[in-house]
Amino acid sequence: MVMNKPNRKQDALDYHANGRPGKIQVVPTKPTNSQRDLTLAYSPGVAEPCLRIADNKDDVYKYTAKGNLVAVISNGTAVLGLGNIGPEASKPVMEGKGILFKIYADIDVFDLEVNSKNVDEFVTIVKSLEPTFGGINLEDISAPSCFEIERRLKAEMKIPVMHDDQHGTAIISGAALINACEIQGKKLDRIKMVINGAGAAAVSCARMYLSLGVKKENLVMFDIDGLITPQRADLDEMRLQFATDRKDIQTLTDAMKGADVFIGLSAGHLVTPDMLKQMARNPIVFAMANPVPEVDYDVAIKARKDILMATGRADFPNQVNNVLGFPFIFRGALDVRATAINEEMKLAAVKAIAELAKKPVPEEVILAYNAQNMKFGRDYIIPKPMDRRLITEVSPAVARAAIESGVARKTIMDWDAYREQLRLRTGADDRILRNIANKAKQNPKRVVFAEADNYKILKAAQIVKEEGIATPILLGNAHKIKNIIKTCDLELDDVEIIDPRGDTPRLAEYADFLYRKRQRRGITESEARKMLSQRNYYGTCMVHFGEADALISGLTKDYVSTIKPALQIIGTEEGVNRVAGMYMMLTNKGPVFMGDATVNIDPDVAELVDITVLIDHSVRQFNVKPRIAVLSYSNFGSNEGTIPFKTRETVRILHEKHPEILVDGEVQANFALNADLMADNFPFSILNGAPANTLVFPTLESGNIAYKLLQEIGGAEAVGPILLGLKKSVHVLQLGSSVREIVNMVTIAVVDAQEKAEIETQNAVSRTRKE
Repeated sequence: MVMNKPNRKQDALDYHANGRPGKIQVVPTKPTNSQRDLTLAYSPGVAEPCLRIADNKDDVYKYTAKGNLVAVISNGTAVLGLGNIGPEASKPVMEGKGILFKIYADIDVFDLEVNSKNVDEFVTIVKSLEPTFGGINLEDISAPSCFEIERRLKAEMKIPVMHDDQHGTAIISGAALINACEIQGKKLDRIKMVINGAGAAAVSCARMYLSLGVKKENLVMFDIDGLITPQRADLDEMRLQFATDRKDIQTLTDAMKGADVFIGLSAGHLVTPDMLKQMARNPIVFAMANPVPEVDYDVAIKARKDILMATGRADFPNQVNNVLGFPFIFRGALDVRATAINEEMKLAAVKAIAELAKKPVPEEVILAYNAQNMKFGRDYIIPKPMDRRLITEVSPAVARAAIESGVARKTIMDWDAYREQLRLRTGADDRILRNIANKAKQNPKRVVFAEADNYKILKAAQIVKEEGIATPILLGNAHKIKNIIKTCDLELDDVEIIDPRGDTPRLAEYADFLYRKRQRRGITESEARKMLSQRNYYGTCMVHFGEADALISGLTKDYVSTIKPALQIIGTEEGVNRVAGMYMMLTNKGPVFMGDATVNIDPDVAELVDITVLIDHSVRQFNVKPRIAVLSYSNFGSNEGTIPFKTRETVRILHEKHPEILVDGEVQANFALNADLMADNFPFSILNGAPANTLVFPTLESGNIAYKLLQEIGGAEAVGPILLGLKKSVHVLQLGSSVREIVNMVTIAVVDAQEKAEIETQNAVSRTRKE
């Protein structure tokens, strides 16, 4: 798959080149701050584990990272859709694969690019690496050599080896096929199947389908040269095993007549609506060519109302995505120190994935995709990649199969404890922004960019437009904005640009509204019109009048200049007494929400209660259950003073008036964030059981200082400030925000606008009922 637009190509190059080149790095897992630490990490202390391992090689799993380390290995002969581009050129893909291993299954990866096309040489090199790695993931190796390489390595190595290009697609599509047949009322041993494509993935898929019950005589396969038959002299044994002698089939069109299932692993737009119409009743079509499927989803469902369709794309239902499999398969294999990934383990993964799709979908997954409902059926035959249950369902199934089939060197005795361990490996922490982005994409909103004469703003606007997160509206001097767009080769030619200093269509209406709203606060009609030449006032009016759904500003202005128009024009939500500012800090221990860090300088008890209620509601909006600690320098009455009293009283009132909120304090930050420390010292606290994920600060200065220290010294990514309590979605950027930070804030603004629109609809329905 290649990006066609020049601007996107440059984005991809910049992403990989900016800062530290590449996408991965090695970080220590042990303390290295003192001389003593270094003498333990290396000489002389390192000699002790060396001696233990020399006496017992299995101790390498105890004293080194081998047990959680996978090699992603390629020779660059079949990279994505780019072909044989060489080992160096394959490295970005292998690094990317390593990221997926880490994100989804907490597996560490070294990517290795081998400069050899010779099967014997390649096998020798990989075999020699067995002492280093707990598993081998072969990637982007061309057929037919990939078959022989994998076969020999599996036979000659005592660690798990899998060529994901072959087996990943086979496993995920196998799970999809089981469920598709159940939904469409078909039996695996009776279906007539057409496979278009005969590469490594297609061959592995065909083998998988046969193991699931598909009859070989009911399967036909095509490659680029046509139907695979025994008479063809250009095929190897791998493909010839799927040859057919059927005389009634010469072309793909012939094969589709009466077929129950079409499996596409070939190229785009090879299947026509007429072909689909010739298929059997309730057909199943897996068009998995990427990015352009063999038949477009919209075309297919228009051609056949009874069709069940899957593709390799994320923008349509039923995406067949290898990430549903390989991280969790290797996780299970590593955790029992399996000597192989055998057929039993692959089948266990297939069945676990298929079964998971039949279970009730967690609310967090539904919210992540902004669906009204998500349940087993034609549009949901396999789980979504964001489903956190994959690791706790697939990995144990694979591990159990390894044990039962005799390839495990370690037995798991307590499966419940193992599942809990898996949950701790990858929580929602690293996925929260992806979940928010997915939710935004389901119902994009119109976002006004008040500072559109700035390159970073325009670049962010292009990204959210391309990603389907938002529809940008640009405010500012049209000539200047268009000049930046042209100079920087941005793709924003069709985006609306409005100059508030010109004679805009609704200027008189906005001015009249602003005058009437502020006439008793010293504002004249001419002053109201003059104020609207300021982009923050104009943009806020657009949001108020429904010409836009959200406003983003603050990159080049101070905080007050953005929030003041919002308060004057839009005002606070019903029942809300004040606004507040919150940051979402993405730390290596998960997301931590912090407030107020931007608006209320020294809140009193009542204000602190209001702020806590606002923050609680907002955190829930991100599908996170808030565990709130009200912070102080005192722990539950250990000190007296203005701050301890204020925070203690805040908690008392919250417990009394808002018992639904999980909150405690006053408490110091280290106790709030350390569950063991809290349990040992304050067993009575209702926060016991897990660390707090939401921190309420007694003053603005303490919150502001804390988030900036965490950002600069702790390496946390700050998302915010997220403005809470306004009737409409208005959000303020940090001064000098990066493009990434702007995109994050736009995404949050869209989700906020979605929620506010839902509340407005509910209120309107409620008012109608009362009338």
